[in-house]
Amino acid sequence: MDIFDALTLLGGLSLFLFGMSIMGQALERRTAGKLRALLGRLTTNKWIGLLTGLGITAIIQSSSAVTVMVVGFVNSGVMTLKQAINVIMGANIGTTVTAWILSLAGIDSHNMFVNLLKPASFTPILAFIGIILYLFNKNAKKQDTGMILLGFATLMFGMETMSGAVAGLRHMPEFQNLFIMFENPLLGVLMGAIFTAVIQSSSASVGILQALASTGQVSYGAAIPIIMGQNIGTCVTAMISSIGANKNAKRAAMVHLSFNVIGTIVWLIVFWLIKIWFVPAFLEDAASLLGIAVAHSIFNILCTLLMLPLSGMLEKLVIRLVPDDETQETWTELDERLLAAPPIALKRCREVAADMAQLSVSTLKESLAVLHSYSSQQAASIREKEDRIDHYEDILATYLVKLSAKPISENDSAEVVKLLKIIGDFERIADHAVNLLEFTEEMSDKGLTVTSSALAELEIISSAIDEILDLSLKAFLTNDLAIAAMVEPLEQVIDQLKEQMRTRHILRMQQNICSVDAGFIWSDLLTNLERTSDHCSNIAVCIMDMAHNQMNLHQSLRSFRNDSEEFKQHFQLYASKYSLARL
Repeated sequence: MDIFDALTLLGGLSLFLFGMSIMGQALERRTAGKLRALLGRLTTNKWIGLLTGLGITAIIQSSSAVTVMVVGFVNSGVMTLKQAINVIMGANIGTTVTAWILSLAGIDSHNMFVNLLKPASFTPILAFIGIILYLFNKNAKKQDTGMILLGFATLMFGMETMSGAVAGLRHMPEFQNLFIMFENPLLGVLMGAIFTAVIQSSSASVGILQALASTGQVSYGAAIPIIMGQNIGTCVTAMISSIGANKNAKRAAMVHLSFNVIGTIVWLIVFWLIKIWFVPAFLEDAASLLGIAVAHSIFNILCTLLMLPLSGMLEKLVIRLVPDDETQETWTELDERLLAAPPIALKRCREVAADMAQLSVSTLKESLAVLHSYSSQQAASIREKEDRIDHYEDILATYLVKLSAKPISENDSAEVVKLLKIIGDFERIADHAVNLLEFTEEMSDKGLTVTSSALAELEIISSAIDEILDLSLKAFLTNDLAIAAMVEPLEQVIDQLKEQMRTRHILRMQQNICSVDAGFIWSDLLTNLERTSDHCSNIAVCIMDMAHNQMNLHQSLRSFRNDSEEFKQHFQLYASKYSLARL
């Protein structure tokens, strides 16, 4: 093997890795997140989880990618650790499909039909179809299909190039001695683990081993330990992806590592004992491309058969290895890894937005209670909740903008717009809660009071605010248009209440029943209550608009108020319920 063969080998390796990479990326884009969404759903049963992990890995040709998805799902609460274990086991079997495809390069026959199965025969056709789809189509899905075919043709061409470049090694004693050294199982496992960790793909690592095996100098005794080591090396990607994730996500990555390490140790001991006691003759035979694919599959299936009944014990082990902290609860974050699965990412955004909405409503209600009975503990709670709600809005807005740039359906795009609008209103409701708290504190600090009649009026408008908060929250959580339609009439009643209460308070000030300083604070307090109802109205109208595929807020409000008998009936009901005339 001369310098030119070495350069050819380097070029072939580059094409092989590049082809595998672009094929995998195009496969993921082509599925448009559907496989990832499927992975997030079909994991409730142990066997379904196993088969789901197997099938998806076989399709996207990467157990590392599937495991990284799983880490992201666990980190976001989409998947439990128990579900993740079964998927990871399935992914280890699914990754062996690549080796079977690559083994087609080893077909040797004079039969024309058999030769057509060789990649060298059909990849030029795939490459030609792929380049036509990629260059002469504006449709993104067809372009991705072209990239899949081009990627596959490139990796197979790289495989053929590597095999041709290393063909001269079959006559080099040094090369043969190198693989004789790897017949020491520990050295073979170490070699396979390190090399796979560097390129971060067991599929690529097995493919390279198959290319080297084409020289006829790699025995099964050397290949099998290397294959075992490759399963450990591929865990590096998942371990890296778990950095900065929560405890359960770290545990999911640790499951991947523990599963492969335990499986490798057990079956390596069995392999070593068989080698010592029975000295099978086939271990001295030259490994074929098909033989390596068979060994790769058998090893991963044996590991799964060993560990699947022990999945409960594996879960307990990783919980011990990654114990819970006794530190304070961390604030909610949105996992960037889920952006590659838009349906799952949007579902997670809805969940976080629902948490934000509930927290916002509870914060405003808490501030209403503080108006009547102040406590420093409640004041601290309101401010802490408002900070948390600000955090919710920051992460959701940033994440939703990123999600909107992904290939998502028209309905999902409309949902993103809806969430972006609504979270702003819930955040403002929490701001008004803090404003109400500050008015209470200012009244207390200045020793100001209001009359009993003012307090009675405050009780009425507070009840109306309490109800409109419940209605807008329920309308958002359930997307119930009937409930949403009840919000705007109540908002109009609250507007009238504010004006009536302001007029009454001016009369009290004119009669010197209430001080001017208290009057200013009272006016600001009423304004914040009325604006809270405005944000509730925005939320409800946005829900109704999105249901009718329009976003003209002001037009919808005018139409609803002027033309709707339903609006008039609800308005009369609420006007009677929250009337100041009964005082």
